[in-house]
Amino acid sequence: MDASASTASVQPGAAQAANVPHRWRNLAVLSGVSVVDNTEAGLINTVFPTLAAALRLDSGHLGVIAALGKIASVPAGPFWVWLSSRIGRRGALVATTVTGGLFGIAAGFSQNFVQLLICCTLMSAAVIGGSPIAMAVIADSFADEHRARANGIFFGTIQLAAIVLGPVMAVFVGLEDGWRWALWTLGGVCVAAGLVVAAFFTDPGIGSSEKQLADLAGEDRTKAKVTVASVAGLFRIPTYTVMMVSRLLSGHLLIAIFGVQFLVTERGIDNATAILVALPFGLGYSVATLSAGFVLPRLDRLMPGRGRVLVLQLAQILFAVIAFFGTQFRYEAIATYAVFWALLGACQGLNPPVNRPIVAGVVLPELRGQAYAIWLTVFETIAWALFSLMAGSLAATLGIQGVFLWVLVILMIVNGLLLSVLYVTYPRDTARVARQLELRRSQALAD
Repeated sequence: MDASASTASVQPGAAQAANVPHRWRNLAVLSGVSVVDNTEAGLINTVFPTLAAALRLDSGHLGVIAALGKIASVPAGPFWVWLSSRIGRRGALVATTVTGGLFGIAAGFSQNFVQLLICCTLMSAAVIGGSPIAMAVIADSFADEHRARANGIFFGTIQLAAIVLGPVMAVFVGLEDGWRWALWTLGGVCVAAGLVVAAFFTDPGIGSSEKQLADLAGEDRTKAKVTVASVAGLFRIPTYTVMMVSRLLSGHLLIAIFGVQFLVTERGIDNATAILVALPFGLGYSVATLSAGFVLPRLDRLMPGRGRVLVLQLAQILFAVIAFFGTQFRYEAIATYAVFWALLGACQGLNPPVNRPIVAGVVLPELRGQAYAIWLTVFETIAWALFSLMAGSLAATLGIQGVFLWVLVILMIVNGLLLSVLYVTYPRDTARVARQLELRRSQALAD
């Protein structure tokens, strides 16, 4: 097929792909429910210093809670995606959010570490399901050139909400048994968020944002069935494999777990103030992820196939440099830590508008849910678990500052260097997907 014929065959579905029905309403609903899920999932990290004093726990206990929660998420993520293929993505989103809220409420009644550990582990396994499903829905709602903006708005909204909720959490930790009230409140909000999804979310359908498929009937878009073999075949995609390994090296994940604890134990800042000092992280994240979502399409036009890789690589290297100066030296002014946290957040915020579209661009539409589940709930979870256990155990000897040097600085530099491989693999893999979708369209029109 020559270039002109290919363009002509793709063109009929371009208008539908660029204007998928209900895409902005769905994005708003997914953003809102993700705010609630993420806030609840990270609540233990935020209130842990106060909780630790009440239940006589230490940093090692925090590492175990975080690690087991992530380990439980490894089978849970693919399970929720599988369930979404049976009961629909809306039903699965409602189930993950409501179930997570109920376990969060139960965690608030914990009287000892074992009870807290069980409830938090089950809560993590529940709320993790929303992430890969949401990512797949966003990919099906927005064409490739608009996915960076959609992901930027999605993750920017989550972080802006975290900024607003930060002072609220500070109020909770100042109350007697405030950590319990925080868990009860967030759990209830989580249950309510599930009802919002049931009322306002509309599944766009798999493949709706692809120019080659948008004007075809739903059954013609996804004739290829998802099997164990096809999911395993994801690891034969070079770009996807690199992204999986990169996730294992994503040391910046540790800042979300031990960031507040570092400020309290290593720098002598009280829990409530440490929460407020960490808020600039969310602000920096929000500004960067929103900005990247609007700037990246222009960079794609200047550097087709490689602009996204450049931004992703720079995000890792810059994070390592800023983490070195922000965590390896002691500063007297609290404002200094606020500035460094804002810069760290900005570097981390550059990732979602880039890495999510990269994965979506090299995977066929029907496999994106499982691809995101493996990436975000298996590989990222393994990384979180390893970092949490390692940091919790080594903090007693090296201190959190020493752990941060190895994980936030050295490992992130290695990660950035690894991503150089994508300059070669990413353009090839996106071209392969385009050819497969074009072939699928041709076969559908011929039937």
